[in-house]
Amino acid sequence: MEKRHQSAVVKRAADAPWSEIAAGTGARSQVLLGPDDGTPHFAMRRFSMAAGGGMPRHTNLVEHEQYVLGGRARISIGDATHEVGAGDVLFIPAEVPHSYQVLEGPFEFLCLVPNLPDRVELLPE
Repeated sequence: MEKRHQSAVVKRAADAPWSEIAAGTGARSQVLLGPDDGTPHFAMRRFSMAAGGGMPRHTNLVEHEQYVLGGRARISIGDATHEVGAGDVLFIPAEVPHSYQVLEGPFEFLCLVPNLPDRVELLPE
């Protein structure tokens, strides 16, 4: 049986286009690596939220692993609220309600998610 190897991908993060997040306030994201790059299991995204910005309470069908690059935010995950900043890491299980309120912007983080179908569902506050 022939072994198939993936192709390596090296590119500049600054070259990835930004997309505004309609449900958020002052929120945008980039797909740094994803299925279009041939990543078989995970997508790596960067999020940036301006001072006073954030994301309302919502759920996703997929889990999130996040690493905070800079800024500070109050994040609710389920029934708990956490203040996070540069160097903090978070795990948000699939389908658990969560939200972001920026305390010091820009709040930026890397977010890794599985390459699976996802749906964002906004929840009442």
